[in-house]
Amino acid sequence: MGLNMAKQNIYDNETFFNEYRKLREREVNANNLFELPTLFSLLPDLEGKRILDLGCGTGERCMDYLNRGAAKVTGIDISEKMLAVAKSENSSPDITYLNMPMEDIGSLEGEFDVVISSLALHYVEDFPGVVKNVYRLLSEGGIFLFSQEHPLATCYTGKGDRWTRDENGRKIHVNIAEYCVEKRTDVTWFVEGVQRYHRMFSTIVNTLADNGFKILKMVEPYPTEELVQKYPEYYDLYHKPDFLFVKAVK
Repeated sequence: MGLNMAKQNIYDNETFFNEYRKLREREVNANNLFELPTLFSLLPDLEGKRILDLGCGTGERCMDYLNRGAAKVTGIDISEKMLAVAKSENSSPDITYLNMPMEDIGSLEGEFDVVISSLALHYVEDFPGVVKNVYRLLSEGGIFLFSQEHPLATCYTGKGDRWTRDENGRKIHVNIAEYCVEKRTDVTWFVEGVQRYHRMFSTIVNTLADNGFKILKMVEPYPTEELVQKYPEYYDLYHKPDFLFVKAVK
């Protein structure tokens, strides 16, 4: 699948895939320090639950959910490369991996108790369609928990410096433009032309509410003072968090 398809499959681009794997294999990265701890802190009790993982990637989280007591896990991803790693390194009789985009989950049968998506929904154009299908697939009282790039990050177009700096090059504040213009932006991340979609906070929350969800919690992770002392580069997150987490219930 090429880079200009409506449902972009950037993770099957060889260069992107290899660089992304290198990033995630580094011990110190934003995923390990902020995204995963926050995700785990928001998880409901998974004992005996049926889990759907949207954008499961290489399947590490699917194994985590099994280890936390889940009965069955279904992981879907648009990337054949990611799923090949998942089936090789994170397989289990209780995990089913399916090669499909999130926009197509309306074709899934059955019911799930928890639907989870880690840093994938900002790649989806039809956010309302995905939310509507998640609601249909969830059991009554089921949980929808997702993380995505923070709206203050997705409104960055990739043009010009993201930061305003002082004479010593120290970041003073982040530059924000056209926050209220919801659109697709093509940015460079390992390769050119990575497509993502910017939505305002209100759009995210209202889409969930309009489809019957009740918001339980929203989290914007930022570092402790101790962590910043150890990794000063993460002081950036006091200006602008990288991630947004939303936990909702049907």
